[in-house]
Amino acid sequence: MTMSDSMANTETVATDRKVASSASAGTAPSLRIDGVSAAQLESVGIHAWFGERLVLENVDLVMERTKVTALIGPSGCGKSTFLRILNRMHEIVPSASLAGRVELDGDDIYDPNQRAATVRRHIGMVFQRPNPFPAMSIRDNVLAGLRFNKIRSSHKDEIVEEALVKAGLWSEVKDRQGALGGALSGGQQQRLCIARALAVKPAVLLMDEPCSALDPGSTLRIEQTIQEIAEEVTVVIVTHNMQQALRVSDKTAFFLAQDGNPGYIVEAGPTKEIFESPKDPRTADYVNGRFG
Repeated sequence: MTMSDSMANTETVATDRKVASSASAGTAPSLRIDGVSAAQLESVGIHAWFGERLVLENVDLVMERTKVTALIGPSGCGKSTFLRILNRMHEIVPSASLAGRVELDGDDIYDPNQRAATVRRHIGMVFQRPNPFPAMSIRDNVLAGLRFNKIRSSHKDEIVEEALVKAGLWSEVKDRQGALGGALSGGQQQRLCIARALAVKPAVLLMDEPCSALDPGSTLRIEQTIQEIAEEVTVVIVTHNMQQALRVSDKTAFFLAQDGNPGYIVEAGPTKEIFESPKDPRTADYVNGRFG
């Protein structure tokens, strides 16, 4: 595609762009993935803006069911923006808009009749810095998502234990569930946030550099957790740690933005191929530490 073709395509898409928050109106249908432990997530022709600034262009990516997909690339290339688009957090920014589709097992999560809260129940998020509710107990932190989503259950003890086991935290806190979540160490707080996200049984879990503020021991434990939960939850992780991407992911997408242009995917594929035999020399340079 020539530069003029790309500009023409972007201008065409721009005429169809919508303010993302407008998609929250209407009566919400049930997503097809209700009751399913994992789902495929796919972006189709995603373009994203902040105000008039185009920050992502024509992003197509399939994130396969029960697989870990790593998003890599230099800072400022749109990885975290893309991650937030995947569960409709992009629309929280007043100036944000987008064009294209995000499909969860074939259903467009930006359908005008789909509620953002319903989408976020099925597509959870773990942020770069741990954000437990510091004044809540460990137990109440785990159950917070159920209360927010108005999910009633007579098996709360089982839900708490299952979520903490999956997050690799149960053995450390099982005898002090009444302690404050904010009193845990940084690595424990991050695993508590993972447990909170898992308690509502999402189909997809998004993770935005979840280990960047943690020590190597905590990082290792969270990587183990990612590999364990991927057996039943689709995981998408943003990371700047190339070794981490190699260790935990099945598929890798390399994002790039240069010279003031919007971010886009240079190439995506099985992680081993991206690191050992990439098709694009820019990918080879990045994964081998020659830029970025």
